[in-house]
Amino acid sequence: MEVVQTLIVCEKPDAAARIARSLDEDADPRRIESQGVPFYESHNRKETILVCSAIGHLYAVDSKTHTSRRYYPIWDFDWKPKHLIDKKSARLSRWIQVISSLASNADHYINACDYDVEGSLIGYTILRYTCHGADSKAQRMKFSTMTEKELRSAYRILSPHLDIQLVEAGRARHELDWLYGINLSRLLTESALKQNHGYSTLSTGRVQGPTLRFVVDREEEIQSFTPTPFWTIEATVTHNVQNFVLEYEKEKIPTVAEAEQVVRDCRNSILEVESADSRNIQQTPPYPFDLSSLQSEAYRHFGYTPSRTLALVEKLYLEALISYPRTSSQKLPPDIGYSEILRGIANMAQYRSLASKLTLNNSLRPNQGPKDDPAHPAVYPTGESLKRRLIQPEANLLDLIIKRFMSAFAEPSLRESSKLTLRKEPHRFFLRGTRLVREGWIQFYKPYASDESQELPDLKVGDKIPITNIRATQKFTEPPPRYNPSSLLRKMEEENIGTKATRAEIIEILYRRGYIKKIRIEATPLALKIINLLNKYCPLIIDPAFTARLETSMDNIQTLQTTRSHVIAETLDYLRPIMLDLIAREDEIGSQLAEVVVSQRIASLTFDYPCPQCESKLKIIRSRTSGKRFIGCTGYEKGCRFTLPLPQFGNLSITRTSCKICGFQLVQARTKGRRSITSCARCYSNKTKANVTESSPPAAPSTSRQATDNLVEAASLVKDQ
Repeated sequence: MEVVQTLIVCEKPDAAARIARSLDEDADPRRIESQGVPFYESHNRKETILVCSAIGHLYAVDSKTHTSRRYYPIWDFDWKPKHLIDKKSARLSRWIQVISSLASNADHYINACDYDVEGSLIGYTILRYTCHGADSKAQRMKFSTMTEKELRSAYRILSPHLDIQLVEAGRARHELDWLYGINLSRLLTESALKQNHGYSTLSTGRVQGPTLRFVVDREEEIQSFTPTPFWTIEATVTHNVQNFVLEYEKEKIPTVAEAEQVVRDCRNSILEVESADSRNIQQTPPYPFDLSSLQSEAYRHFGYTPSRTLALVEKLYLEALISYPRTSSQKLPPDIGYSEILRGIANMAQYRSLASKLTLNNSLRPNQGPKDDPAHPAVYPTGESLKRRLIQPEANLLDLIIKRFMSAFAEPSLRESSKLTLRKEPHRFFLRGTRLVREGWIQFYKPYASDESQELPDLKVGDKIPITNIRATQKFTEPPPRYNPSSLLRKMEEENIGTKATRAEIIEILYRRGYIKKIRIEATPLALKIINLLNKYCPLIIDPAFTARLETSMDNIQTLQTTRSHVIAETLDYLRPIMLDLIAREDEIGSQLAEVVVSQRIASLTFDYPCPQCESKLKIIRSRTSGKRFIGCTGYEKGCRFTLPLPQFGNLSITRTSCKICGFQLVQARTKGRRSITSCARCYSNKTKANVTESSPPAAPSTSRQATDNLVEAASLVKDQ
């Protein structure tokens, strides 16, 4: 009997391995490699299932005809293999060759990439271009977790066709991003380069520009802010040897005269309790996590940036420990199996007592939020047991997700809020207190929620109590707070800029381009210049409202309210005249950009820490003879020969963090595919000199790489990021 052969296309190798194991009748698929590309062969009744994977996008948008990388504007585009567009993607050619070979003998085709816009597009381009037009007859496999049970169920109830509306929305997004990015970024880069100040990649884009504008607008607010003085009243009372802080009826007093009058009126006076109010406040459990609230909570409790959180939870998803994380939903539908998940959680020793309380409930109903996602539910734990020991950041996030899930099913907490009003005519003071009456969901979400009880003194209406201390304190109004990666991501979401899958990466790009710096985000001079130029010559490009309308248009493609071609054509009607106007002003733009590019490049290579020998500036320098990098003194021409060694691999950046031992600024080396290394060059140099003094000189390293490894090993302060 003829055996049917089915080809399943996945987004990542780990997903392919798990799907193959779930669909194999013996749970032991055969792993095969061709040209270094892995795929799996599973057997199921009368069917042979070949499971292959991409490694992200194998195809990307590029100009239809071959043009110089410095040419612009470009309006004609096509989808091409990424290895033909970017030399760094050369290895992807092997993936395309292997998948194409597997497709030639397949009878059925299935897209099992992540069920979202990006996953639908990745699978579509592979099936269309690599599998010889198989997109027209392919089926869709949809799932929200990588558990064996759900994967088998998804395979039994395949959608008969690809989700073309998601594909079209994805194509529109990539094509618009390319048209914006390639034209505007090349114009900025080339206009500065033509001023003969050296090459520096400058970029902006459909989402990048408005996001950077948020930061620049906040920076300008902070820089132009003028603090206004005001005064507050700080007072205390003592009851049963315990001090209590009073709150004056006016939060801010505009003049020192008024504040000092309050102090004179109330010093050494007796306050009388005028009223005592109390009310109970019921606090409902927090909503289940969508991606942005998970990223926000991870930043708040662990300090993880949004991009780091996303990378970590994707690993948890691929190991079937949590559901699909790129979701906008705050809802948990009953068909995920509440009881089964809680029983799985109860099998873990650290959650047993809490989960067992919930499993006794016969009518489990989660507290659900208003946000929904047609593709996936909120993020939830699967209850699957661990197959390996998690690294601490992974364990932290899994713990957070499990406890958030359990708390959603718990009863509301009850808190008693009390207020005492005390008077010394004509003044009023308040004492506020809170007491947790019923823990409810808080017990399930500790330590991420805590009991913030504040006791009040045992006083009744008519009781009197003396003021212990009182004084007027001058303060100043403060500018709006700086964004951090988490709050900037929330701002993007509020303004409908970007997608849940791309926002974190946009923020990382702004850091890499040198537009923003520090965790409490500051806009660099280059960012200020670019946004001011774009605001002057083409404000529409950085207008959040315009970008949000484009996002809505692309969402409407998914719901068949518009078409990809209409959205592209409409956007080009705006973009073409803008580009022509910018090209006409190219020299003017370039001259302004070049100046700030040079100054920022110099600043990025210069240390704040002065030379310990002559107090001149220290810089990262590359030797003209050996090509090696080192820290040198700008006082060289005056005779200073102070130097320090540097790693000879990766991209170097000077951090704003000082060494805890010697105070010197730390240097970070970043290499693609490896953890970044942060080290102190001065401590390493001192340690090396000490070693030379104490023992015979070691043999010189045979390679610069060996010397660099020695530097990393010997550095007095080295930390993995």
